[in-house]
Amino acid sequence: MTHAVTALLVSASVFLLAACGKPASNGADRQPAQSAPVIATVSPPSAPRPDASLAPVSVPPSAGSTSPLGRAIEQATWPPTSGEKDAMRNVLIRAQVLLAQAHFSPGVIDGQPGENMKNALMAYEGANGLPQDGALKEQVWNKLVQHAGPVTSDYTLTYPDVAGPFAPQIPTDYDEMAKLDRLSYSSPIEALAERFHMDEALLAALNPGVDFNRAGSTILVVSPGGSPLQKIARIEVNKSRKQVLAYGADGQLAATYPASIGSADLPSPSGSWAVRAIAEAPTWTYDPSRLSFGDRSGAKKVIAAGPNNPVGAVWIDLTKDTYGIHGSPDPRLVGKRASHGCVRLTNWDARELANAVSKGVPVIFVEAGPPTRA
Repeated sequence: MTHAVTALLVSASVFLLAACGKPASNGADRQPAQSAPVIATVSPPSAPRPDASLAPVSVPPSAGSTSPLGRAIEQATWPPTSGEKDAMRNVLIRAQVLLAQAHFSPGVIDGQPGENMKNALMAYEGANGLPQDGALKEQVWNKLVQHAGPVTSDYTLTYPDVAGPFAPQIPTDYDEMAKLDRLSYSSPIEALAERFHMDEALLAALNPGVDFNRAGSTILVVSPGGSPLQKIARIEVNKSRKQVLAYGADGQLAATYPASIGSADLPSPSGSWAVRAIAEAPTWTYDPSRLSFGDRSGAKKVIAAGPNNPVGAVWIDLTKDTYGIHGSPDPRLVGKRASHGCVRLTNWDARELANAVSKGVPVIFVEAGPPTRA
């Protein structure tokens, strides 16, 4: 049975977490409704309808792109070949995919250096007994490619890939957003980019002249999926690194994810909390009439589920009221723009983490420092 779990109005700043409410509940991992003012709720729809483009794609170990560009990425070596066109981009693509396959997520795979990749490399170095400086260098490269499989694949677009339904445009105004019956992808290329953890610009650049709206088109994509993530026994949110670290029962670091963390004005919590519940395909609801500040004249709004929902594709509710770890409608901004206090991941990283945790898993917020083991 599904129960709505309410979000308390603790203060104006807490409500300004915007996407941070409480998920509805099902079964033993769910909580009954609380007798408190309903300010914001996050709940799964009565009949979840996952987007077809979110389904994972399994690539056989022997698979790899047959295109010249795909082979160039597969064969990229460190250091990049001097003078070779796109050599550095191909190296970075291969390194990012290998990090993702090892569960050290660089966030959006874009073939570009940046803080998210640096933090992923730093965590990977620490987990493999290497000096932690976050730099891609020969020692790190050799470890990454030691047992590397394919990092690219040829993928043929199917009718469901291009059929939608797609939202012609995702509005930024919540009143307009609430008019949509689903916060779907806006185009096939957006859906495909998220499905393969890629930046839309990179997907387009790797496939010049391809019509992403036509079933039967064959495209070059990366293959970021690795072995399933083990069950997670502890989550650590490192505020200064803007990174979520997940540990197995043995105390070893099992996965890391770039994250958007709260700002000084709207901070993420501190201390130790725990996973309370998980909501797949959450809707988001808030009632402005309950506010004690600002414009209270607006009507209650229910934002439908979908990957472009303000909390993305999945919500991991925390025992700290109104806070959660959740997905994002714009993966490019994860780790690069502060949240309103919650912990924001890419949709694919949030889903991977959600599938590996259960009620009661500790979630510890730390200010700084390297990953810890126990």
